[in-house]
Formats: sequence, C-alpha cells, structure tokens
Amino acid sequence: MKQHSFSTRLAVAIGLAALVALGSTIAAERSASTMASAGAAFLGALTPEQKQQASFAFDTDERLHWHFIPTEMFPRKGLLVRDMTPAQRKLAHDLLKAGLSQRGYMTATQIMDLENVLGAIEAAQRASGTSAEAARALERSPEKYFFSIFGTPAPKSTWGWRVEGHHVSLHFSVVNGTLVAGSPTFFGSNPAEVREGPKKGLRILGAEEDAARALLGALDASQRAKAIIDAKAPGDMVTMANVAIKPLSPIGLTADAMTPAQRDLLTKLIDAYVGYMAADIAADRTAKLKKAGLEKIAFAWAGETERGKKHYYRIQGPTFLVEYDNTQNDGNHIHSVWRDFDGDFGRDLLREHLRSTPH
Repeated sequence: MKQHSFSTRLAVAIGLAALVALGSTIAAERSASTMASAGAAFLGALTPEQKQQASFAFDTDERLHWHFIPTEMFPRKGLLVRDMTPAQRKLAHDLLKAGLSQRGYMTATQIMDLENVLGAIEAAQRASGTSAEAARALERSPEKYFFSIFGTPAPKSTWGWRVEGHHVSLHFSVVNGTLVAGSPTFFGSNPAEVREGPKKGLRILGAEEDAARALLGALDASQRAKAIIDAKAPGDMVTMANVAIKPLSPIGLTADAMTPAQRDLLTKLIDAYVGYMAADIAADRTAKLKKAGLEKIAFAWAGETERGKKHYYRIQGPTFLVEYDNTQNDGNHIHSVWRDFDGDFGRDLLREHLRSTPH
C-alpha cells in the first residue's frame, strides 16, 4: 500500500502532467505537431544564408554538441537571435513555447535577460579591479543565443531542435512525428539571487532551491545522515556536459525510507523540473518515473545546509538524474540539469523506432 499511495500522491502533485499521463503517447502527438508547425514556420521565414546557419542534418554529431558555458569558451553553431528580424524572433520564440510550459518559457527568457544584469555586475567589478574572472570581459547579451534545426520539421518526420547559449541548453527530438524527447534540459542562473539594482531580490531558480531545502529540513537526524553524502559540495555538476552519463553513487535517501509528508515534498521538488516542459512532455516524463518505480527515487545533498552557503543536491531514479549545484561566485551561481540515462537526445525513442520499422 505504501508504494501505491506514493504513486497516487506523485501523480496528483505533478498536476497537469498527471492528468494526461495515461494518454501521454497520444498527447505527445499534439506537442510534436505544434513543434513541427513552429519549426517549419521559423525555417520558412529565414533567408537562404540564415537557413544555412540554422539547419543541420539530423544524424550529425552536431546534434550532440552541447554545453552551458559562454560561447567564447565553447564555440556554437546555429542562428543567433541578434541576427534575426523582429518577425523571425517571434517565430523562434513560438518554437520555444511549443516545447516548454509557461513557467519553462518564462524561466528560459528570464535567464537570457539576466545576461544584462551579469554584464553590469562584471563591468562594475572590472572598473573597481575586484574580480580577475570579470576582467576577461566576456560578452553578456540576451541576444547571444543560438537556434538550430536538425532534419526537416514535418508532421511525420524525425527531426530535432536546440536552443543554446550561456546557462540555457534545451534539446528536443521528435521521432516519427509522434514521440518527443526533451533532454538534456539545462538552466543556470548567475547571480542566483540579484542583490542590488532594479532587479534586486530576483531568484529565477528560487523554486529549485527552496523545494530542496524544504525536503532537507523535514528529514530527521538519521535520514539526514543518509541524505547528506558529503560535507563539501562539488565545484560543479558531476556529469557536466558529458554526452553519455551513468547513475551516480552514493544515491542518498530513497523515497521508500521517507514518510508520506516527506514524499510529498520530494514530488514538489521533482515537479520543479518536470514542470518546465509542455504538459504532454511532462506527462510522458511522469509516466516513465512511475513505470521505473517511484519508491526507488533518491535525494542526496552535499555541502553546507545554511542558506547562502555553497551547496549541491541531486535527485536520481532508475531512468533519470537531476543535478543542482550552487557553489561558484561564493554560492550565488546555479547550474541545474535534467538528464535521462537512456533517453537524452531521444536515444531510446530512436532505437525503438528503428526496431519497429521494417528494413
């Protein structure tokens, strides 16, 4: 009964995702169709030169080329937002909205806009000579994000798209026009909390921190001893931008060792990440979590527990991994990611498609 009640609570907690979880395959066709229309409209509005920059074959290594650091440190391909007309930018954002929920879209665009804040902070640091890192004078711009299309967006085709730049890396793969994969999903925030200026108090990824702290704070001493895997946080996410990843160890505290109230807090934390996606893609993620065993999902923390100090956590199940790290800039710089061990870049969907297609 314990496992059944946990499954029920997770399904309820994840909201819209759970409402359509039973029909996730059918629902995914809606998202795939919306993406195909948005992708085709975007490509159709580009000049031949722009289209050449934005377009790639689906089965190219470029589709797996990803990172979350500044472009000066990791050269990128694709069509820059700054090189688009206002009408083209609207179509690019229509594509972004096709893959993300309203909260996910707001998160992505706020992170892009935060580049202005970071640029101002670093300019002030350079002027005062207080930061060697800022002295590198990296360009910070909300327009320095690249849109890329892999293959041909069409109702029944296999294709993909990517939006990437500093602290945003979104990847969507559509297989046979019906199935959608949306990982890796990376969001970062520097600063994690804006501490001065007109945007003072802004915490774009605040829910991701607060939900984890709520769960950690609800654990008793023995549970915390299991969940806290290291007194010191790692300097960044363990998996970084590796294309292929494996489960991490130790896993921390599993859901079957939590009380019902603690499991509810775990579901809220998971929802902070599942909820980035459009409802049907989120439903598919939820269905996969349930199928793999919700009681096997684990929570691990590393670093200090005091707010404002360097910290790290991860959520890990049989099929997925979430990593969150806030250690840079003295604990005011977040990196976070959702990974699917077998499903990043649509690998599992592509394998199944090849298996079921006559050759």
